[in-house]
Amino acid sequence: MWIMKKGIAFAGTLLVDKLLCIDTWPQPGTYTKINSETQSMGGLVSNCAIDLAKLDSTMPVKALGYLGEDEFGAYALAELAKYPSIDTSHIWREQTTAYTLVMTTNNGERTFIGDPGDATYFAPSHFDFDQLECDILHIGYLLILGDLDEPDADYPTGLCRVLADAKAHGIATSIDVVSAASVRFASVVVPALAYTDYCIVNEIEAGHCTEMLLRDADGQLLMDNFEPCLKRLAELGVGRWIVIHTPEMAMGYDVLTQTLHTEAVKPAPVVVSAVGAGDAFATTILYGAYNAWPLAKAMQAAVIVAAYSLASSDASGAIEPFATIMASQTN
Repeated sequence: MWIMKKGIAFAGTLLVDKLLCIDTWPQPGTYTKINSETQSMGGLVSNCAIDLAKLDSTMPVKALGYLGEDEFGAYALAELAKYPSIDTSHIWREQTTAYTLVMTTNNGERTFIGDPGDATYFAPSHFDFDQLECDILHIGYLLILGDLDEPDADYPTGLCRVLADAKAHGIATSIDVVSAASVRFASVVVPALAYTDYCIVNEIEAGHCTEMLLRDADGQLLMDNFEPCLKRLAELGVGRWIVIHTPEMAMGYDVLTQTLHTEAVKPAPVVVSAVGAGDAFATTILYGAYNAWPLAKAMQAAVIVAAYSLASSDASGAIEPFATIMASQTN
């Protein structure tokens, strides 16, 4: 059994979210009211790093990404500094910080409009695996990673080079993808699967990777397609765990044991916003992998933590220590 002791590193999108709660998404030429406006950390790096620091303050956490030499960048570093277990020494500072307008309607639907800032310059050269100590490297979101999404001289993409280099240094790799209807899935996401140990995606992203429909036009899950989709992702190269999560359920595949596990999502006690729920789910899956749990146990915990995260308007505000969250299930 592989004993992990060096923690988890999160790399990729690092930004600030401007959270706007609105009545409804407006049609062209119409008006909608902003009911509240807040600011919080956003992006995979901050969401996952803060989630993990709050779940288990004893685990080493590394944050890798870009922040600007601006007000947003100073705010982001100050927020990360609240958690002693998060190492921010691998964050680069340039001119402008990426930010996203996150608009949530009264029925919980979200729309994102983003400015990538200088994060588009994040490249393979920023990863020094002789200096980065971690057991798992989780990178996202593919399709909006700037130079990492671009072709490489020796690999399909710069990200493939990074993942291959990580694996050569004995680091397990994990990826997450942005939910976008992009023709670049075939050229950016699919090649990365061959260098990936843990693939944690939603039904939209999994469907684009495999060209399999997992939800029909009426919004119903096509359950018969999930197992073939998971096994197709394994054929494309994912080495250990593949997990597809949806608001209704999650299904995972352990590639090494060739076993499937399905976990239903229980109604959340409090729902304020779904911002960051996917990252809370992924973080818990990786927390389980780090602690050598079986996939079934990791998925059971992940759906609970993701549901718990819904009680806040920002990504990590509702997260508490893992033991506290688990204890809430018996109360």
